[in-house]
Amino acid sequence: MMKSRYNPSDFGQKEKNPEHYKWGIFYFNPDDTRIILPKRNQWMGWTLNFANLWSYVIIAVIIASAVMIGYFGKT
Repeated sequence: MMKSRYNPSDFGQKEKNPEHYKWGIFYFNPDDTRIILPKRNQWMGWTLNFANLWSYVIIAVIIASAVMIGYFGKT
């Protein structure tokens, strides 16, 4: 299991730091090992940590699935 460099008490604060956001919307923090985390406004849902390579895998799978459904879903 991968260990985080943060204390559990720090988790609520790290995603709220504006320095960890690119263009104000993309969370990018290489020190944070989480892939999916709550947005700054938690009622708005979840976001990906784009400093983690697994985030790009998740995005690629979503896009590939949408393309395959669009292509093969036609009858």
